[in-house]
Amino acid sequence: MLRVLILLPAALAIAGGGAHNVLTPGERRQGFELLFNGRDLAGWEGDPAMWFVENGKIVGSTDGAPLTTNSFLISQQEYSDFELDFDVKLRNGNSGVQFRSERLPDGVVRGYQADIAEGKGWGSLHGERLPGGLIMDGWQGKAEHLVRPGWNHVSIYCRGHHIRIAVNGRVMTDVRNPGALRGVFALQLHRGPPMRVEYRNLKLRRRPASERPEAGAERSVPSP
Repeated sequence: MLRVLILLPAALAIAGGGAHNVLTPGERRQGFELLFNGRDLAGWEGDPAMWFVENGKIVGSTDGAPLTTNSFLISQQEYSDFELDFDVKLRNGNSGVQFRSERLPDGVVRGYQADIAEGKGWGSLHGERLPGGLIMDGWQGKAEHLVRPGWNHVSIYCRGHHIRIAVNGRVMTDVRNPGALRGVFALQLHRGPPMRVEYRNLKLRRRPASERPEAGAERSVPSP
């Protein structure tokens, strides 16, 4: 069953525009921090030919260089319980945000992924290089009705084995899964035809506030 999340007045103000990659005073009081400073990829590691900063956005692109294996921009730090909010624009193809994931040789990762895939995967919980792959479908009948061209807002909430993914203010995946409790974040470029994805406003709170359904999704729905 879908849960409709209440948008706070501050959320509506942010949705209408304003500065990106900047914490509001309220977010600072709540303990949020930026995972991307809007200027460079400090704190992240990846192939600079495919991952770069452009106009205050993290851009992943395989234009002119289609991949035979997935490419990742990987956080240098590991994280456990958290709320992560971000805006993402997918031109085409298949991306996603890894969390509580394990860094493997050759710049790849294994673990949980909040899926972001053209026409099939938004809001799903996927297991990158894990047995079975898809853990919970958040797309069919749910995110497929809310994802729009341009920017979309995604929230990931992890507390213990509780994992919740929201897209544009609605919970798409809500599950308890006995997997890893700590690991890196990573942004994905999927193998296959040339694709492009952009990320901004990556805001992290290391200690989730509560188990309430709307946690981590209050600042929802950015402007296109």
